[in-house]
Amino acid sequence: MELKTAETYHIPVLLEESVAGLNIHPDGIYIDVTFGGGGHSKYILSQLGEKGHLFSFDQDADAENNLSLESNTVLKQKNFTFVHSNFRYLKNWMQYYQIEHIDGLLADLGMSSHHLDDESRGFSFRFDAPLDMRMNKNAHLSAADVINNYEEERLADVFFLYGELKNSRKIANTLVKARKQKPIENTQDLLKCIEPLFRKEHEKKELAKAFQALRIEVNREMDVLTEMLTSATELLREGGRLSVITYHSLEDRIVKNLMKSGNAEGKIIQDFYGRTESPFKLINNKVIVPSQEEQLQNPRSRSAKLRIAEKR
Repeated sequence: MELKTAETYHIPVLLEESVAGLNIHPDGIYIDVTFGGGGHSKYILSQLGEKGHLFSFDQDADAENNLSLESNTVLKQKNFTFVHSNFRYLKNWMQYYQIEHIDGLLADLGMSSHHLDDESRGFSFRFDAPLDMRMNKNAHLSAADVINNYEEERLADVFFLYGELKNSRKIANTLVKARKQKPIENTQDLLKCIEPLFRKEHEKKELAKAFQALRIEVNREMDVLTEMLTSATELLREGGRLSVITYHSLEDRIVKNLMKSGNAEGKIIQDFYGRTESPFKLINNKVIVPSQEEQLQNPRSRSAKLRIAEKR
């Protein structure tokens, strides 16, 4: 698919609110771990001085291509570094660039408009495409591998844990029976198998959950998120900010737990006096959601939640 502009690639969600949450110092060091179309990165850079620096991560080669777009000339500044890598390796890359501490990190965890509209990647059930769903095209595991090779119980767990689908066992059983007749290789093959398992009034929502479950499994999203947030906690200096936008309950739970307790499991550790020992202070006790105007302009933003915390 031909890329037109960074804006058509991905419209940034909660742009002003998420960047404001970083409480940017012009000379600070910041990280945008989800570059996408570069919207958040450009806004962060606009608030940095010459001594400040921004590192932006994205494992998708399509995102890296946005750097050459005319609308992204601001990203060619000396105080900007693009890292073509999965953000789970955040700590490794900061060691490589000899960065011991950062002043803030922003993450927009949602799928980009580009990926959902790219007919060749298999992220959406709107198009007939190979069941790929790899964010990193060089990764080995695809959605087709999961569907055709996982044992039935493990496949059911994927749909239950990552799609929160109550009929996960029935879905897995149906797929295992179908793949014995013929490999399930594209989105239409998958839809023919599982569409009859959902009630018509909930069909689109349930199908979206099924595709979400496969995408999370293929890209190991929950493990990757936990690793990144753990690294961010270690890298942030005192007073540094963590600004994270989530889109579904699974990732939001991990972010919420880490900000409240300092770990992804939400295990509360208390001191001798019964006070919660957490490396973070919550900036917004209540999640920030997009305005009605933004939701109308960008439907993708409707499920977005922003959480902000400050390192103690």
